[in-house]
Amino acid sequence: MVAYDLKASGKNISSFEVAVAGSASGLVTRALISPLDVIKIRFQLQIESLSRSDPNAKYHGILQAVKQILKEEGPKAFWKGHMPAQLLSVGYGAVQFLSFELQTELVHRTNMPEAHEFSLHFLCGGLSACAATLTVHPMDVLRTRFAAQGEPKVYKSLRAAVVSMYRTEGPLVFYKGLNPTLIAIFPYAGFQFSFYSLLKQTYEWVLPSEGKKNGNFKNLLCGSGAGAISKVLTYPLDLFKKRLQVRGFEHARSAFGQVRRYDGLLDCARKVLQEEGAQGLYKGLTPSLLKAAFSTGLTFFWYEFFCNFFQHKKKVDS
Repeated sequence: MVAYDLKASGKNISSFEVAVAGSASGLVTRALISPLDVIKIRFQLQIESLSRSDPNAKYHGILQAVKQILKEEGPKAFWKGHMPAQLLSVGYGAVQFLSFELQTELVHRTNMPEAHEFSLHFLCGGLSACAATLTVHPMDVLRTRFAAQGEPKVYKSLRAAVVSMYRTEGPLVFYKGLNPTLIAIFPYAGFQFSFYSLLKQTYEWVLPSEGKKNGNFKNLLCGSGAGAISKVLTYPLDLFKKRLQVRGFEHARSAFGQVRRYDGLLDCARKVLQEEGAQGLYKGLTPSLLKAAFSTGLTFFWYEFFCNFFQHKKKVDS
């Protein structure tokens, strides 16, 4: 169901239904994985090592971070920035899946040489993610700012955040971290779509009978695997993005430990390596892997679910 299938042209759903399925999958997934996202962002922004041996480290493990956040900020903290995150997910899902379907349809309908599926999905997946990122990046910056702040809050509401950021930092603030985001999102999303397709084919080859019976489980499992593999391959760029998105917001991070100012992507990479070592490039990898596995698995699961729903509805109506 993911990617246009010329052989099943009569069964393909409309562009509007593709966009709705993408939005719905993003909305449901975001609500479920928000706590992991908040913990991941807190880990990524921490300068100190994520270790008990560092007395200045605020966070040093997932369970400890959960207890600390609950104690200091309450359960609602795990959904900080949830409104911009939802707007991000709904918009991103719609643009990404619609763009991916249109691109794969274009390739299949032209007289271009037969493309290898893995390469085709990598290219189309990367380009569709870049289109979605350009569309919703301001929401990503807002989501990161909300998730990064502690108590007392710097931003009381989404509207207050937009007004304050625009007045104090200018309109370009909403595109902070865009370069590493685009650099990271192309291979990350490309690998997601490519490995999702590859893992589904592998699953059906290893378990030919089960592959047709347990479609929902297959989609969830293969999506989770694709998400985890993609995240490991592109993780450092995600960390750089988060560090750059909170530039100009350092005052809100003072209670969390040391703060740093970075002049750009290369300066950020250099300082992280110098001060935090190679392991600093993978801070927050564990919650990020959990989030990537759940997020990608649920995204593909719900996307296929809603597409199948629309397809079934067409059959019933006809």
